Amino acid sequence: MSSSKSEPLQAVPLTRRGQLRLASGHPWIYRSDLAVAPALPQGGPVRLVDARGRFAAIAHYSPLSKIALRLLSLEDQPIDRAFFAGRLARAIDLRRLALPEADAVRLVHGEADLLPGLVVDRYADVLSVQTLTAPMDAMRETIFDLLQEQLSPRAIVERNDPRSRELEGLPQRKGVVRGGAPGIVEYREGEVRLLADPLEGQKTGAFLDQRENHLAARLYARGDCLDCFSYNGGFALQLAKGGATRIVAVEMAPKALVELRGSLGRNDLEGRVEVADKNVFDLLRDEIDRGIRYDTVVLDPPAFAKTKDRLSSALRGYKEINLRALQLLRPGGILVTCSCSYHVGPELFEETVLSAAIDARRPLQIVERRGAGRDHPTLLGAPETRYLKVLIGRVPE
Repeated sequence: MSSSKSEPLQAVPLTRRGQLRLASGHPWIYRSDLAVAPALPQGGPVRLVDARGRFAAIAHYSPLSKIALRLLSLEDQPIDRAFFAGRLARAIDLRRLALPEADAVRLVHGEADLLPGLVVDRYADVLSVQTLTAPMDAMRETIFDLLQEQLSPRAIVERNDPRSRELEGLPQRKGVVRGGAPGIVEYREGEVRLLADPLEGQKTGAFLDQRENHLAARLYARGDCLDCFSYNGGFALQLAKGGATRIVAVEMAPKALVELRGSLGRNDLEGRVEVADKNVFDLLRDEIDRGIRYDTVVLDPPAFAKTKDRLSSALRGYKEINLRALQLLRPGGILVTCSCSYHVGPELFEETVLSAAIDARRPLQIVERRGAGRDHPTLLGAPETRYLKVLIGRVPE
């Protein structure tokens, strides 16, 4: 997938609407915005032009996806190995600048790094890679080679098992592509030691976007704490290192429970954190019925609205868990509530939490509005890159 002066890229004319979308700063152009579809059955880089044939941008073309074009460059330049080497190097440099001490970090965040469809996460000396679009998947071996050259990891794992690849006509793949089997990897968030399984864990092994929110929650922790949807204990362990006296971590996924209990052992916190293998919705109702109260509650659920048609049910779910959490909080208690559903925007999420607070008859002061960490940059003009919402609130005494 390279280009040179002797191999010019195919020119793709945009409709007026496509030109306006590109001019708005959004990196996606839909199939309906193409005047003529490219003759590229496998996809690849194309040169976008306006109705007069003037250069507009270079984009990756996906032959099956509704998102036909994803922006690569606003400059007319070769899209070759050197292009991707430079883009990777600049993305990695940003993380070294923003999080110089972190040993687990997202190195490439897709469109936000102008590398659409590419996700690269680092867990200590292991890299976990996803190529989620047809053009980027065609570049996978080159990407693996460049990462090996630039970072010399112990292993590179391919986590191409998200169902979103089906929209691009791509098969699911998972395995070690460079080096040996990585096994369980230890990484740090501040003083806390956590475990990730790059080959079998959720996402690429863990949820790195919450790293800085885990550390922020520690500042507010006190008394009895409830950590819902705990996964590998990112919030629970920080609460235990903070001012909490008792922590209940709620998780049901078998592999996550293994990692959670392993992390507790590595941090000598088995006696401080109680693991509850229960459904969060059921536990919240049961705790209310039993008259149990907490000083800190964390809600970090999976995405309830993975598609737009699930928005209504997702909002009901977010409202219920926030309502129950607020009912469980003592006066002066802290609520840390999160949503990683892109279709639930920041304003809609706050409206849902407000509705829960009104029904619970518990006013809520918002102390912090947060999002994904600095290694998950957002691209202005592309709200899809701003998917994680985190509110830290306090129930006034």
